[in-house]
Amino acid sequence: MPWKNQGGGPWGSGPKGPWGSGPQPVGPRPPDLEDLLRRAQDRLQQLLPGGYFSGIGIAIVLLAAIVIWAMSGFYRVQSEELGVVLRFGKYVRDAQPGLNYHLPYPIETVLLPKALRVSTLSIGMTLIDDPARRGRTMRDVPEESLMLTGDENIVDVDFTVLWRIKPKGVADFLFNIQNPEGTVKAVAESAMREIVGKSNIQPILTGARTTTEASVQELMQKTLDNYGSGILVQQVQMQKVDPPAQVIDSFRDVQAARADLERLQNEAQTYANRVVPDAKGRAAQIIQVAEGYKQQAVAEAKGQSARFLKVYDEYKKAPDVTRQRIYLETMERILGGSEKLVYDGGGSSSGQSIVPYLPLSELTPRRPAAPTTGQPQQPQSGATR
Repeated sequence: MPWKNQGGGPWGSGPKGPWGSGPQPVGPRPPDLEDLLRRAQDRLQQLLPGGYFSGIGIAIVLLAAIVIWAMSGFYRVQSEELGVVLRFGKYVRDAQPGLNYHLPYPIETVLLPKALRVSTLSIGMTLIDDPARRGRTMRDVPEESLMLTGDENIVDVDFTVLWRIKPKGVADFLFNIQNPEGTVKAVAESAMREIVGKSNIQPILTGARTTTEASVQELMQKTLDNYGSGILVQQVQMQKVDPPAQVIDSFRDVQAARADLERLQNEAQTYANRVVPDAKGRAAQIIQVAEGYKQQAVAEAKGQSARFLKVYDEYKKAPDVTRQRIYLETMERILGGSEKLVYDGGGSSSGQSIVPYLPLSELTPRRPAAPTTGQPQQPQSGATR
């Protein structure tokens, strides 16, 4: 007999073992499952007149089953999902987010793809768990990122593709492609290799990233549309574009040299933009001054010529008078600016020709020297005879 069934063993009465009484339940005991089922059957018999197998009982059971089967057609579409209703496996209609209804299984079924969610696909890099850093770290995938450019250089390209399902292409997405993510990845890698293969390495490394991204996106979308995939490529982002690690230092030196070249060219262009207009302005000024001098000289020459002709006309009319007048005017012009005075000594009754001292230079007002003379005149004082 087991120890728990011994009523009056050497350790006393009750279900005890050789090491004392067994574990005692704490709190109320849980209900027995068989007892609950038995009670439910009794209540069901009371509700169904005539028992389970009567006509009314069978009808009620069938009606309840039909109601439950009909209620199974209700379903909920989440905010980032789009429902696709199939009738005997054939596409019938789409279902928008919210509570919807379809004919119960097996007449109609519903598929709920994440049609409104934007998925991100990384190519050339992958995230791996890093126990040392207690997180995830990025690791390069050379077999995906190394590509050959049009000028036969190798470039390491890591890029990301953002894609989603077209609003009216859910059926194509579900039935035309088997592995959507793998298809998008293969198309993206192929398109990037084609675009990079048609370009030189220098524009890809510097200023042609935006153009390259747009070209890859356009080529991807065209290929996926030819597949009938129902996928929309929203954006292509180039994360890292570098030469291979073995030659990256040399490429950086080349880039630095190109940057210096562009800087020097810009400085030279700036200097030219500053100097050339100044030189052109000076040249224009000199030309204008020369033109003015030309017009002045021609006008003066014409004026002198006209004056000479007029004097000549008068000379022909009265040669002697004209000759005398010209002589006097010439002597007046020549001696008018001189500080020397000529005294002839005539008309003196005392017989003294020159006074002992006469401050002629102070009595005679000074006249400015003629501007046409090239040499300064030396002032002379005194009187000559």
